Amino acid sequence: MSSIGEASRKEKNLKVTVTKQEVVAAMSPLEKHWLPLSNLDLLLPPIDVGVFFCYDKRPTATSVVVGALRKSLSEALIYFYPFAGELVVNLAGEPELLCNNRGVDFVEAVADVDLKSLDLYNPDDSIEGKLVPSKKHGVLAVQATFLNRGGLVVGCTFDHRIADAYSANMFLVYWAHLAQPTRLKSDPLPSQPCFQRSLLSPRRPCCIHPSIHNMYVPFSNLPPPKETTPGSESDPLITRIYYITADQLDHIQSLANSNAVINDGVKKKRTKLVSFCAFLWKMVAASAKDKRVIARMGIVVDGRKRFSKEKASLLSSYFGNVISIPYGRKTVAELTEKSLSWVADEVHEFLEAATTEEHFLSLIDWVEAHRPGAGLARIYCGGHGGREGEEDDGPAIVVSSGQRFVEAKVDFGWGRPVFRSYHFPWGGDAGYVMPMPSPAENGDWVVYMHVRKELLKKIECEAANVFKPLTWDYLNLRYI
Repeated sequence: MSSIGEASRKEKNLKVTVTKQEVVAAMSPLEKHWLPLSNLDLLLPPIDVGVFFCYDKRPTATSVVVGALRKSLSEALIYFYPFAGELVVNLAGEPELLCNNRGVDFVEAVADVDLKSLDLYNPDDSIEGKLVPSKKHGVLAVQATFLNRGGLVVGCTFDHRIADAYSANMFLVYWAHLAQPTRLKSDPLPSQPCFQRSLLSPRRPCCIHPSIHNMYVPFSNLPPPKETTPGSESDPLITRIYYITADQLDHIQSLANSNAVINDGVKKKRTKLVSFCAFLWKMVAASAKDKRVIARMGIVVDGRKRFSKEKASLLSSYFGNVISIPYGRKTVAELTEKSLSWVADEVHEFLEAATTEEHFLSLIDWVEAHRPGAGLARIYCGGHGGREGEEDDGPAIVVSSGQRFVEAKVDFGWGRPVFRSYHFPWGGDAGYVMPMPSPAENGDWVVYMHVRKELLKKIECEAANVFKPLTWDYLNLRYI
Protein backbone atom coordinates (compact mmCIF):
# COMPACT_ATOMS: atom_id res chain seq x y z
CA MET A 1 0.00 0.00 0.00
CA SER A 2 1.26 3.45 -0.88
CA SER A 3 1.98 5.75 2.05
CA ILE A 4 1.70 9.53 2.39
CA GLY A 5 5.43 9.99 2.23
CA GLU A 6 5.93 8.03 -0.97
CA ALA A 7 5.83 10.19 -4.07
CA SER A 8 4.84 8.72 -7.41
CA ARG A 9 7.91 9.53 -9.47
CA LYS A 10 6.24 8.53 -12.70
CA GLU A 11 3.41 11.04 -12.29
CA LYS A 12 5.67 13.78 -10.93
CA ASN A 13 7.63 13.46 -14.15
CA LEU A 14 4.51 13.14 -16.31
CA LYS A 15 4.79 15.64 -19.12
CA VAL A 16 1.67 16.92 -20.83
CA THR A 17 2.24 18.74 -24.11
CA VAL A 18 -0.37 21.18 -25.39
CA THR A 19 -0.81 20.71 -29.14
CA LYS A 20 -3.58 23.24 -29.82
CA GLN A 21 -5.56 25.95 -28.08
CA GLU A 22 -8.70 27.57 -29.38
CA VAL A 23 -11.91 29.19 -28.24
CA VAL A 24 -15.20 27.38 -28.89
CA ALA A 25 -18.26 29.64 -29.00
CA ALA A 26 -21.93 28.77 -29.30
CA MET A 27 -22.83 27.54 -32.76
CA SER A 28 -25.68 30.01 -33.27
CA PRO A 29 -25.31 33.75 -32.72
CA LEU A 30 -26.56 34.84 -29.30
CA GLU A 31 -27.90 38.26 -28.46
CA LYS A 32 -25.59 39.93 -25.96
CA HIS A 33 -27.30 40.40 -22.61
CA TRP A 34 -26.74 40.46 -18.85
CA LEU A 35 -27.79 37.64 -16.53
CA PRO A 36 -27.76 38.54 -12.84
CA LEU A 37 -26.47 36.07 -10.31
CA SER A 38 -29.03 34.85 -7.81
CA ASN A 39 -28.66 35.58 -4.10
CA LEU A 40 -27.46 32.00 -3.61
CA ASP A 41 -24.80 32.47 -6.33
CA LEU A 42 -23.54 35.54 -4.47
CA LEU A 43 -22.65 33.37 -1.46
CA LEU A 44 -19.90 31.63 -3.43
CA PRO A 45 -16.37 33.06 -3.44
CA PRO A 46 -14.40 33.21 -6.72
CA ILE A 47 -13.25 29.60 -6.77
CA ASP A 48 -13.02 27.09 -9.61
CA VAL A 49 -14.13 23.45 -9.59
CA GLY A 50 -12.55 20.74 -11.74
CA VAL A 51 -13.93 17.44 -12.96
CA PHE A 52 -12.29 14.82 -15.17
CA PHE A 53 -13.39 11.72 -17.08
CA CYS A 54 -11.12 8.83 -18.07
CA TYR A 55 -11.86 6.85 -21.25
CA ASP A 56 -10.04 3.82 -22.59
CA LYS A 57 -11.74 3.47 -25.98
CA ARG A 58 -11.98 6.06 -28.70
CA PRO A 59 -11.87 6.32 -32.51
CA THR A 60 -8.37 5.84 -33.90
CA ALA A 61 -8.12 9.32 -35.34
CA THR A 62 -7.55 12.07 -32.80
CA SER A 63 -9.14 14.52 -35.20
CA VAL A 64 -12.41 12.56 -35.08
CA VAL A 65 -12.53 12.81 -31.28
CA VAL A 66 -11.64 16.50 -31.20
CA GLY A 67 -14.13 17.26 -33.94
CA ALA A 68 -16.92 15.51 -32.06
CA LEU A 69 -16.09 17.24 -28.78
CA ARG A 70 -15.74 20.67 -30.33
CA LYS A 71 -18.88 20.51 -32.50
CA SER A 72 -21.11 19.17 -29.73
CA LEU A 73 -19.68 21.71 -27.26
CA SER A 74 -20.51 24.51 -29.67
CA GLU A 75 -24.05 23.18 -29.95
CA ALA A 76 -24.45 22.66 -26.19
CA LEU A 77 -23.43 26.27 -25.53
CA ILE A 78 -26.54 27.44 -27.40
CA TYR A 79 -28.58 26.14 -24.47
CA PHE A 80 -26.01 26.52 -21.68
CA TYR A 81 -24.94 29.99 -22.85
CA PRO A 82 -23.76 31.21 -19.41
CA PHE A 83 -20.74 28.92 -19.80
CA ALA A 84 -19.78 30.91 -22.91
CA GLY A 85 -19.93 34.25 -21.10
CA GLU A 86 -17.80 36.29 -18.72
CA LEU A 87 -18.17 37.46 -15.13
CA VAL A 88 -17.97 41.24 -14.79
CA VAL A 89 -18.27 43.44 -11.71
CA ASN A 90 -21.30 45.72 -12.03
CA LEU A 91 -21.75 49.26 -10.70
CA ALA A 92 -22.92 47.92 -7.34
CA GLY A 93 -19.66 46.04 -6.96
CA GLU A 94 -21.26 42.61 -7.42
CA PRO A 95 -20.35 39.98 -10.02
CA GLU A 96 -22.78 39.72 -12.92
CA LEU A 97 -22.75 37.43 -15.94
CA LEU A 98 -22.23 39.04 -19.32
CA CYS A 99 -23.66 36.60 -21.87
CA ASN A 100 -21.59 37.72 -24.85
CA ASN A 101 -20.65 34.34 -26.35
CA ARG A 102 -17.01 34.94 -25.55
CA GLY A 103 -16.64 31.16 -25.73
CA VAL A 104 -14.87 28.38 -23.90
CA ASP A 105 -11.09 27.87 -23.91
CA PHE A 106 -10.57 24.43 -25.48
CA VAL A 107 -7.16 22.77 -25.17
CA GLU A 108 -5.85 19.69 -26.96
CA ALA A 109 -2.90 17.90 -25.36
CA VAL A 110 -0.94 14.64 -25.39
CA ALA A 111 0.77 12.72 -22.59
CA ASP A 112 3.20 9.84 -23.01
CA VAL A 113 1.53 7.53 -20.50
CA ASP A 114 -1.02 4.70 -20.48
CA LEU A 115 -4.32 5.27 -18.75
CA LYS A 116 -3.66 2.36 -16.38
CA SER A 117 -0.39 4.02 -15.31
CA LEU A 118 -2.11 7.15 -13.98
CA ASP A 119 -1.91 7.34 -10.21
CA LEU A 120 -5.54 7.95 -9.29
CA TYR A 121 -4.73 7.72 -5.59
CA ASN A 122 -2.49 10.79 -5.79
CA PRO A 123 -4.10 13.39 -8.10
CA ASP A 124 -1.78 16.13 -6.80
CA ASP A 125 0.89 14.56 -8.98
CA SER A 126 -1.09 12.98 -11.81
CA ILE A 127 -4.04 15.36 -12.34
CA GLU A 128 -3.36 18.80 -10.86
CA GLY A 129 -2.12 21.26 -13.51
CA LYS A 130 -1.81 18.45 -16.05
CA LEU A 131 -5.09 16.79 -16.97
CA VAL A 132 -7.55 19.32 -15.54
CA PRO A 133 -7.10 22.76 -17.16
CA SER A 134 -6.53 26.00 -15.32
CA LYS A 135 -9.30 28.46 -16.16
CA LYS A 136 -7.69 31.72 -17.27
CA HIS A 137 -10.57 33.41 -19.08
CA GLY A 138 -14.33 33.16 -19.16
CA VAL A 139 -16.19 30.80 -16.83
CA LEU A 140 -15.39 27.37 -18.32
CA ALA A 141 -12.26 25.68 -19.68
CA VAL A 142 -12.01 22.25 -21.33
CA GLN A 143 -9.00 20.03 -22.02
CA ALA A 144 -8.84 16.79 -24.00
CA THR A 145 -5.62 14.87 -23.30
CA PHE A 146 -4.75 11.90 -25.48
CA LEU A 147 -2.82 9.08 -23.82
CA ASN A 148 -1.08 5.99 -25.13
CA ARG A 149 -3.07 2.95 -26.33
CA GLY A 150 -6.26 4.88 -26.99
CA GLY A 151 -6.63 6.45 -23.55
CA LEU A 152 -8.30 9.82 -23.21
CA VAL A 153 -8.95 12.20 -20.32
CA VAL A 154 -11.52 14.99 -20.70
CA GLY A 155 -11.10 17.61 -17.98
CA CYS A 156 -13.25 20.67 -17.27
CA THR A 157 -12.88 23.59 -14.89
CA PHE A 158 -15.79 25.93 -14.15
CA ASP A 159 -16.42 28.98 -12.00
CA HIS A 160 -18.40 27.89 -8.94
CA ARG A 161 -20.23 31.23 -8.84
CA ILE A 162 -21.96 30.27 -12.08
CA ALA A 163 -22.91 26.68 -11.34
CA ASP A 164 -23.00 24.07 -8.62
CA ALA A 165 -22.18 20.40 -9.25
CA TYR A 166 -25.82 19.63 -10.12
CA SER A 167 -25.83 22.31 -12.85
CA ALA A 168 -22.44 21.27 -14.20
CA ASN A 169 -23.64 17.67 -14.39
CA MET A 170 -26.70 18.80 -16.41
CA PHE A 171 -24.37 20.46 -18.88
CA LEU A 172 -21.97 17.51 -19.15
CA VAL A 173 -24.81 15.05 -19.82
CA TYR A 174 -26.31 17.38 -22.41
CA TRP A 175 -22.95 17.93 -24.12
CA ALA A 176 -22.20 14.20 -24.24
CA HIS A 177 -25.65 13.43 -25.64
CA LEU A 178 -25.14 15.87 -28.50
CA ALA A 179 -21.80 14.24 -29.33
CA GLN A 180 -23.31 10.80 -29.89
CA PRO A 181 -22.64 9.91 -33.56
CA THR A 182 -25.68 7.61 -33.72
CA ARG A 183 -28.05 10.15 -32.21
CA LEU A 184 -31.17 10.73 -34.26
CA LYS A 185 -32.80 14.11 -34.54
CA SER A 186 -35.94 12.48 -33.19
CA ASP A 187 -34.15 11.31 -30.02
CA PRO A 188 -35.35 13.19 -26.93
CA LEU A 189 -32.80 15.57 -25.49
CA PRO A 190 -31.93 15.68 -21.79
CA SER A 191 -33.50 18.49 -19.78
CA GLN A 192 -32.68 21.97 -21.01
CA PRO A 193 -31.56 24.46 -18.38
CA CYS A 194 -33.80 26.98 -16.67
CA PHE A 195 -32.41 30.44 -15.85
CA GLN A 196 -35.50 31.85 -14.12
CA ARG A 197 -33.85 33.84 -11.35
CA SER A 198 -37.25 34.83 -9.94
CA LEU A 199 -37.48 31.29 -8.53
CA LEU A 200 -34.94 32.42 -5.94
CA SER A 201 -36.14 35.98 -5.39
CA PRO A 202 -36.19 37.37 -1.84
CA ARG A 203 -39.46 37.85 -0.01
CA ARG A 204 -40.99 41.23 0.68
CA PRO A 205 -40.45 41.96 3.47
CA CYS A 206 -37.42 39.78 4.16
CA CYS A 207 -37.79 37.28 6.97
CA ILE A 208 -34.60 35.69 8.29
CA HIS A 209 -34.61 32.70 10.61
CA PRO A 210 -32.07 33.16 13.47
CA SER A 211 -30.28 29.93 12.53
CA ILE A 212 -28.95 31.57 9.34
CA HIS A 213 -26.76 33.91 11.39
CA ASN A 214 -25.06 30.85 12.88
CA MET A 215 -24.26 29.42 9.44
CA TYR A 216 -23.24 32.48 7.40
CA VAL A 217 -21.27 35.64 8.06
CA PRO A 218 -20.85 38.92 6.11
CA PHE A 219 -17.34 39.54 4.84
CA SER A 220 -17.38 42.85 6.68
CA ASN A 221 -17.54 40.97 10.01
CA LEU A 222 -14.46 38.88 9.32
CA PRO A 223 -11.16 39.85 10.94
CA PRO A 224 -8.06 40.32 8.76
CA PRO A 225 -6.33 37.05 7.88
CA LYS A 226 -3.71 35.87 10.30
CA GLU A 227 -0.12 36.49 9.30
CA THR A 228 1.74 33.40 8.27
CA THR A 229 5.12 32.65 9.75
CA PRO A 230 7.86 30.28 8.58
CA GLY A 231 6.85 26.75 9.46
CA SER A 232 3.15 27.59 9.95
CA GLU A 233 2.30 25.54 6.85
CA SER A 234 3.72 22.33 8.29
CA ASP A 235 0.32 20.68 7.85
CA PRO A 236 -0.62 21.46 4.23
CA LEU A 237 -3.76 20.28 2.47
CA ILE A 238 -3.09 17.47 0.01
CA THR A 239 -5.32 15.37 -2.22
CA ARG A 240 -6.02 11.64 -2.27
CA ILE A 241 -8.70 9.37 -3.73
CA TYR A 242 -9.82 6.27 -1.82
CA TYR A 243 -12.50 3.65 -2.16
CA ILE A 244 -14.68 2.24 0.60
CA THR A 245 -16.35 -1.13 0.20
CA ALA A 246 -20.09 -1.59 0.63
CA ASP A 247 -19.42 -3.91 3.58
CA GLN A 248 -17.46 -1.22 5.41
CA LEU A 249 -20.17 1.35 4.71
CA ASP A 250 -22.79 -1.02 6.11
CA HIS A 251 -20.64 -1.58 9.20
CA ILE A 252 -20.19 2.15 9.80
CA GLN A 253 -23.91 2.69 9.36
CA SER A 254 -24.77 -0.09 11.83
CA LEU A 255 -22.46 1.50 14.44
CA ALA A 256 -24.00 4.91 13.83
CA ASN A 257 -27.43 3.39 14.44
CA SER A 258 -26.51 1.39 17.53
CA ASN A 259 -28.40 3.78 19.80
CA ALA A 260 -31.03 4.93 17.33
CA VAL A 261 -34.19 6.20 18.99
CA ILE A 262 -37.47 4.41 18.31
CA ASN A 263 -40.31 6.88 17.75
CA ASP A 264 -43.87 5.62 17.31
CA GLY A 265 -42.55 2.14 16.71
CA VAL A 266 -40.19 3.28 13.92
CA LYS A 267 -36.44 3.25 14.39
CA LYS A 268 -34.81 6.49 13.26
CA LYS A 269 -32.10 5.10 11.03
CA ARG A 270 -29.19 7.33 10.05
CA THR A 271 -28.32 7.35 6.35
CA LYS A 272 -25.03 6.15 4.95
CA LEU A 273 -23.99 9.75 4.27
CA VAL A 274 -24.73 10.89 7.83
CA SER A 275 -22.96 7.80 9.20
CA PHE A 276 -19.93 8.41 6.98
CA CYS A 277 -19.77 12.08 7.98
CA ALA A 278 -19.90 11.11 11.66
CA PHE A 279 -17.06 8.62 11.16
CA LEU A 280 -15.01 11.21 9.29
CA TRP A 281 -15.70 13.90 11.91
CA LYS A 282 -14.30 11.62 14.60
CA MET A 283 -11.20 11.04 12.44
CA VAL A 284 -10.80 14.80 11.97
CA ALA A 285 -10.95 15.29 15.74
CA ALA A 286 -8.51 12.46 16.37
CA SER A 287 -5.96 14.15 14.08
CA ALA A 288 -5.93 17.33 16.23
CA LYS A 289 -3.07 17.64 18.71
CA ASP A 290 -4.96 19.93 21.11
CA LYS A 291 -8.08 18.23 22.52
CA ARG A 292 -9.51 21.55 23.73
CA VAL A 293 -10.04 23.12 20.29
CA ILE A 294 -13.19 23.06 18.20
CA ALA A 295 -13.52 20.69 15.22
CA ARG A 296 -16.06 21.68 12.57
CA MET A 297 -17.97 19.56 10.06
CA GLY A 298 -20.02 21.03 7.20
CA ILE A 299 -22.24 19.26 4.69
CA VAL A 300 -23.38 20.70 1.35
CA VAL A 301 -27.17 20.53 0.96
CA ASP A 302 -28.86 20.77 -2.46
CA GLY A 303 -32.01 22.83 -2.02
CA ARG A 304 -33.81 21.93 -5.25
CA LYS A 305 -36.12 19.38 -3.61
CA ARG A 306 -36.60 21.39 -0.41
CA PHE A 307 -39.13 23.78 -1.91
CA SER A 308 -42.83 23.30 -2.54
CA LYS A 309 -43.75 20.64 -5.09
CA GLU A 310 -44.47 23.15 -7.87
CA LYS A 311 -41.28 25.14 -7.37
CA ALA A 312 -39.19 21.99 -6.87
CA SER A 313 -40.35 20.78 -10.28
CA LEU A 314 -39.08 23.99 -11.90
CA LEU A 315 -35.84 23.92 -9.90
CA SER A 316 -35.09 20.38 -11.13
CA SER A 317 -33.71 21.97 -14.31
CA TYR A 318 -32.50 25.23 -12.75
CA PHE A 319 -28.95 26.26 -13.71
CA GLY A 320 -27.06 27.99 -10.93
CA ASN A 321 -26.29 27.46 -7.25
CA VAL A 322 -29.02 26.11 -4.99
CA ILE A 323 -26.88 24.98 -2.09
CA SER A 324 -26.38 25.69 1.59
CA ILE A 325 -23.65 24.54 3.96
CA PRO A 326 -24.85 23.92 7.52
CA TYR A 327 -22.18 22.86 9.97
CA GLY A 328 -21.62 21.56 13.45
CA ARG A 329 -19.09 22.57 16.11
CA LYS A 330 -17.86 20.26 18.84
CA THR A 331 -14.73 20.07 20.93
CA VAL A 332 -12.14 17.55 19.88
CA ALA A 333 -12.48 15.91 23.29
CA GLU A 334 -16.22 15.36 22.82
CA LEU A 335 -15.86 13.90 19.35
CA THR A 336 -13.08 11.51 20.30
CA GLU A 337 -14.66 10.33 23.55
CA LYS A 338 -18.29 9.96 22.46
CA SER A 339 -19.68 7.03 20.46
CA LEU A 340 -20.15 7.08 16.70
CA SER A 341 -23.89 6.94 17.31
CA TRP A 342 -23.74 10.14 19.39
CA VAL A 343 -21.72 11.92 16.72
CA ALA A 344 -24.17 10.73 14.02
CA ASP A 345 -27.01 12.27 16.03
CA GLU A 346 -25.11 15.58 16.12
CA VAL A 347 -24.58 15.43 12.34
CA HIS A 348 -28.26 14.71 11.79
CA GLU A 349 -29.26 17.62 14.01
CA PHE A 350 -27.25 20.34 12.25
CA LEU A 351 -28.02 18.88 8.82
CA GLU A 352 -31.76 18.72 9.45
CA ALA A 353 -31.87 22.48 10.07
CA ALA A 354 -30.98 23.13 6.40
CA THR A 355 -33.36 20.69 4.72
CA THR A 356 -36.50 22.85 4.69
CA GLU A 357 -37.95 25.40 2.32
CA GLU A 358 -37.90 28.00 5.10
CA HIS A 359 -34.14 27.58 5.48
CA PHE A 360 -33.46 28.39 1.83
CA LEU A 361 -35.98 31.24 1.75
CA SER A 362 -34.33 32.70 4.86
CA LEU A 363 -30.89 32.30 3.31
CA ILE A 364 -32.02 34.17 0.18
CA ASP A 365 -33.44 36.93 2.39
CA TRP A 366 -30.23 37.05 4.47
CA VAL A 367 -28.17 37.72 1.35
CA GLU A 368 -30.62 40.42 0.26
CA ALA A 369 -30.31 42.15 3.63
CA HIS A 370 -26.52 42.36 3.30
CA ARG A 371 -26.20 43.33 -0.36
CA PRO A 372 -24.09 44.64 -1.94
CA GLY A 373 -21.79 43.26 0.71
CA ALA A 374 -20.86 39.62 0.20
CA GLY A 375 -21.27 36.76 2.67
CA LEU A 376 -19.68 33.40 3.26
CA ALA A 377 -20.48 30.10 4.97
CA ARG A 378 -18.92 30.17 8.45
CA ILE A 379 -17.38 26.73 7.94
CA TYR A 380 -15.00 28.34 5.41
CA CYS A 381 -13.96 31.21 7.66
CA GLY A 382 -11.04 29.49 9.33
CA GLY A 383 -9.63 30.58 12.65
CA HIS A 384 -12.29 33.06 13.78
CA GLY A 385 -15.58 31.96 12.28
CA GLY A 386 -16.91 35.48 12.47
CA ARG A 387 -18.05 35.12 16.09
CA GLU A 388 -17.14 37.94 18.45
CA GLY A 389 -14.52 36.85 20.99
CA GLU A 390 -14.56 33.25 19.86
CA GLU A 391 -11.78 31.23 18.27
CA ASP A 392 -12.47 28.29 15.97
CA ASP A 393 -8.83 27.30 15.74
CA GLY A 394 -9.39 23.57 15.26
CA PRO A 395 -9.67 21.49 12.06
CA ALA A 396 -12.60 21.90 9.68
CA ILE A 397 -13.93 19.81 6.81
CA VAL A 398 -16.79 20.04 4.29
CA VAL A 399 -18.49 17.02 2.71
CA SER A 400 -20.37 17.28 -0.59
CA SER A 401 -22.17 14.20 -1.86
CA GLY A 402 -21.75 13.19 -5.50
CA GLN A 403 -23.97 10.12 -5.23
CA ARG A 404 -26.45 11.26 -7.89
CA PHE A 405 -23.88 12.00 -10.59
CA VAL A 406 -23.55 8.84 -12.67
CA GLU A 407 -20.62 8.87 -15.09
CA ALA A 408 -22.30 6.44 -17.50
CA LYS A 409 -24.32 9.31 -18.97
CA VAL A 410 -21.18 11.24 -19.97
CA ASP A 411 -20.60 9.08 -23.06
CA PHE A 412 -19.41 11.14 -26.02
CA GLY A 413 -19.74 8.25 -28.46
CA TRP A 414 -16.79 6.00 -27.60
CA GLY A 415 -18.17 4.36 -24.47
CA ARG A 416 -18.83 5.31 -20.89
CA PRO A 417 -15.90 6.63 -18.83
CA VAL A 418 -14.05 4.02 -16.80
CA PHE A 419 -13.57 6.56 -14.05
CA ARG A 420 -14.54 10.12 -13.17
CA SER A 421 -13.91 12.39 -10.23
CA TYR A 422 -14.21 15.98 -9.16
CA HIS A 423 -10.93 17.77 -8.50
CA PHE A 424 -11.28 20.63 -6.04
CA PRO A 425 -8.05 21.74 -4.30
CA TRP A 426 -9.82 25.01 -3.59
CA GLY A 427 -7.12 26.66 -1.47
CA GLY A 428 -9.08 27.36 1.71
CA ASP A 429 -8.32 26.27 5.25
CA ALA A 430 -11.17 23.76 5.44
CA GLY A 431 -10.75 20.34 3.90
CA TYR A 432 -13.09 19.11 1.17
CA VAL A 433 -14.43 15.57 0.71
CA MET A 434 -16.76 14.18 -1.97
CA PRO A 435 -17.99 10.58 -1.83
CA MET A 436 -19.23 9.22 -5.17
CA PRO A 437 -20.64 5.86 -6.31
CA SER A 438 -17.97 3.47 -7.51
CA PRO A 439 -17.88 2.83 -11.27
CA ALA A 440 -17.93 -0.84 -10.31
CA GLU A 441 -21.62 -0.30 -9.45
CA ASN A 442 -21.41 -2.67 -6.50
CA GLY A 443 -22.37 -0.38 -3.65
CA ASP A 444 -18.80 0.75 -2.96
CA TRP A 445 -17.90 4.43 -2.76
CA VAL A 446 -15.03 6.36 -4.31
CA VAL A 447 -14.02 9.22 -2.02
CA TYR A 448 -12.15 12.33 -3.18
CA MET A 449 -10.34 14.03 -0.29
CA HIS A 450 -8.50 17.35 -0.15
CA VAL A 451 -7.58 17.56 3.51
CA ARG A 452 -4.77 18.19 5.97
CA LYS A 453 -1.75 15.93 5.76
CA GLU A 454 -2.05 15.04 9.44
CA LEU A 455 -5.60 13.82 8.89
CA LEU A 456 -4.49 11.60 6.02
CA LYS A 457 -1.76 10.15 8.22
CA LYS A 458 -4.34 9.39 10.89
CA ILE A 459 -6.69 7.81 8.36
CA GLU A 460 -4.04 5.62 6.78
CA CYS A 461 -2.76 4.58 10.19
CA GLU A 462 -6.00 3.90 12.04
CA ALA A 463 -8.64 3.44 9.32
CA ALA A 464 -6.71 1.73 6.54
CA ASN A 465 -9.32 -1.04 6.55
CA VAL A 466 -11.95 1.56 5.58
CA PHE A 467 -10.13 4.03 3.30
CA LYS A 468 -8.23 2.06 0.66
CA PRO A 469 -6.07 3.83 -1.95
CA LEU A 470 -7.81 3.81 -5.33
CA THR A 471 -5.92 1.80 -7.94
CA TRP A 472 -6.64 0.42 -11.36
CA ASP A 473 -6.46 -3.03 -9.81
CA TYR A 474 -9.55 -2.13 -7.77
CA LEU A 475 -11.28 -0.93 -10.93
CA ASN A 476 -10.29 -4.32 -12.43
CA LEU A 477 -9.10 -2.58 -15.60
CA ARG A 478 -12.35 -3.96 -16.90
CA TYR A 479 -12.43 -1.77 -19.98
CA ILE A 480 -8.68 -1.61 -20.60
